Amino acid sequence: MEEAIQPLGRVALELGPLTIYWYGVLIGLGVILGYIVATRETVKRGLPKDTFADLLLYALPIAILSARLYYVIFRWEDYVDNPIKVFFIWEGGLAIHGGVIGGVATAIVFCKKRNLPIWKILDITAPSLLIGQAIGRWGNFMNQEVYGTEVSRQFLEGLMLPRFIIDQMYINGTYYHPTFLYESLWNLLGLAVLLYLRRVNLRQGEIFLSYLIWYSVGRFFIEGMRLDNLLVGGMRTAQIVSIVLIVGAVVLWIYRRKAGLAERRYLDDEPKKELPKSTGKKKNKKKKK
Repeated sequence: MEEAIQPLGRVALELGPLTIYWYGVLIGLGVILGYIVATRETVKRGLPKDTFADLLLYALPIAILSARLYYVIFRWEDYVDNPIKVFFIWEGGLAIHGGVIGGVATAIVFCKKRNLPIWKILDITAPSLLIGQAIGRWGNFMNQEVYGTEVSRQFLEGLMLPRFIIDQMYINGTYYHPTFLYESLWNLLGLAVLLYLRRVNLRQGEIFLSYLIWYSVGRFFIEGMRLDNLLVGGMRTAQIVSIVLIVGAVVLWIYRRKAGLAERRYLDDEPKKELPKSTGKKKNKKKKK
């Protein structure tokens, strides 16, 4: 007789009345790692070290709010009878597209207020966004959400997945595609691509535009496999937004180059390494007689 499959719990830790969920823990971990990577790059690029610490104070809460608002708008039927559930974000329901829109808008306003180079800040931010997204998808995994169409256990075993992933994809008596994993891996591959593009020294803004294109291409195809889609007019919202972002990023890339708005490169203004200071002592050379 086959052993009963027990899903992994959503709760990471309980401290009296305080309950900490894996969803929040993993999203928080993604934010922390993304912040560390962005801050290190900020210093390398000659910008103030506290730039992203200050930016996160505004961008993080706004991004979470906009991600939740985006999700609720397209899933209002799930909340209309019990509106208080809108605030239960530990149950899932943060839309990445909504978070990116809110976060980027905040970053633009922040840069204008601080007189910082907007495109350069967005370029520095792009890899960190993929880090956060890649790790955050594992929060969906713990909640048993963001899964695809029905598959067999043999199919999942054929993917050489660890048993804990296969077992977690057993939901209500059926196995499903681990689309959360597909997107997480796509984001990690994209992270490697963006880190390489830093060395290519593209024009400022083009690393961020590359992020929009990369993520949107993967999201478009993966979204086609998912069952828990946000819909508008019977169409999958994420696929519509992905197409808009791909086309918009390509058009903006071409326009900025042709209009002469992308002359500066990513590595421009990089701090020069200081040469070792001379001690001022000169070695006396013996004169040959």
